[in-house]
Parts: sequence; C-alpha cells; structure tokens
Amino acid sequence: MKKRILSVCMAAMMVLSMAACGSSQEQPEQQPDEQQTTGELNYDKIIVGLDDTFAPLGFRDEEGNLSGVDVELMEATGEIMGIPFELQPIDWSMKETELANKNIDMIWNGYTITEERKEKVAFSQPYLNNRQVVVTLADSDINTLADLADKSVAAQAQSSAIDAIHSKPEIADTFARLGEFETNDQCLMDLEAGRTDAVVADEVIIRYYVSKKGEEKYKILEEDFGKEEYGIGVRKEDTALLDALNEALDTLKENGTTKEISEKWFSSDIIME
Repeated sequence: MKKRILSVCMAAMMVLSMAACGSSQEQPEQQPDEQQTTGELNYDKIIVGLDDTFAPLGFRDEEGNLSGVDVELMEATGEIMGIPFELQPIDWSMKETELANKNIDMIWNGYTITEERKEKVAFSQPYLNNRQVVVTLADSDINTLADLADKSVAAQAQSSAIDAIHSKPEIADTFARLGEFETNDQCLMDLEAGRTDAVVADEVIIRYYVSKKGEEKYKILEEDFGKEEYGIGVRKEDTALLDALNEALDTLKENGTTKEISEKWFSSDIIME
C-alpha cells in the first residue's frame, strides 16, 4: 500500500512539474505584445541640452532666464507634443557624450547637421539655414579669406565653425594661430581686446551680436567658410521621439508659430519651410 501511495505521489509531482514547464514555455508567446510597445513615446519629460551663451538662439537674458529663438521653439514643440521640456545648459563640447549617457534626450541650440555628427546621432528635419562667417574689427585690413594668412583666428571649441575651418586647409594652414574658446562670447571678447584678428562663427550669432554692440565697430567678410543647416539631435534608437519631433515642427510651421518666432528675433521669416 505504501508503494502504491508513493507511486501516486510521484505521478502527481510529475504532472505538476510538467504543468509548470508548460507555463514557462508559454511566456515567450507574450513577447509580440511586448514588442509592440518598443519605440513608443514614453516620457514624463524631455531633457533638452543647450548652450546658454548662444544668443540669439539660446542664452540668458538680463534676469538670468533662458531666452532665444530655439528656446521659444522648444517650448512650443513641448506644448504640441504634450510633454514638458526641461532645458538643461551643458558643456557644448560634451553634447554627444551627454546624449549617449542619457543625461539629456535632445541636443538643440544651433546644432549644425554634419556627416560626422550623423554617425553619432539621429537628426530632425533641418529648420534653419546658416553660414560660417568671418568677423573682424571695422579697421582691420582683413577683407578676404586669403587675408587671414599669418593672422590669429578664433572659434568655439567642438563647433561646426572648427569643422568648417578645417574643411579649407588651404586657408587654415596659413593661420598664425587658431584659438579655440569655450564660447563664442569669449572669442569675440578676445577680438575686441586685440588678441585675436578674426572670429569664425555662425552668421545668425554674429549678426545678432554685431547689432547689439554696434555695427560700425565690426566688419563681416563677404567670403565665408560654407553654408550649413541646423537640426535637432536625438539618440538613434529614439525613433518614436524623432517622429514626434518632426511632426511637431511641421505643425508649428503650418500654424504660423515658427514664422512668428522668427520675425520676433530676426525681423523676417528665415525658418525653413
């Protein structure tokens, strides 16, 4: 009798064990449902990394508040997407690292689209045209790119200005010195102090700076280091975020918001269709 009872118990245990195994094998069948959520836009907030010295796109106003063209575009985009944007000033030279480490979710602030950067981030549609221009003091004898030979030139470190300069080695190799500063403001202060002969920077930045400081004090060369486009960078795997961002930009263009912001800061609509 004891043997019979033991046999029944062992049989029952085998049935329970098989049932448990069957249950664990069924779990993978849930994966397709889980995969459907992959890539969904699921943010409580979106942290945007920017350079807070990049007037008029992103900078601190007299009261210390973040202001500018891109700042207003960020706020309007967050409203369209229904997700609050948290603006986070960063060391611009570390922007791709900050994005990869998930300290920020977007790079947005006069962020030039380049082939090198495309290897690291996914870009939104371009929204603003730009040029890399050369600015000097008004009484400078520099009038062409060729005149930069044996001159001291400055640009913001890790910026598209540096890339643009190096794209023309026939010019860059003639410089007496290429100084790299943390911000464009530092470059321009060095120019005003007479330690730098010329600064290469984004046209939208230079023209705004010159308009505030006095156009009679500066000269912007007709020749430049090339045209470019601004975009917004996100991690390559954040496809849903990128799609939502592009849709929001389209909406802002269609409802006239981008035109209104552009005319406020530039007195004309220069944001791309």
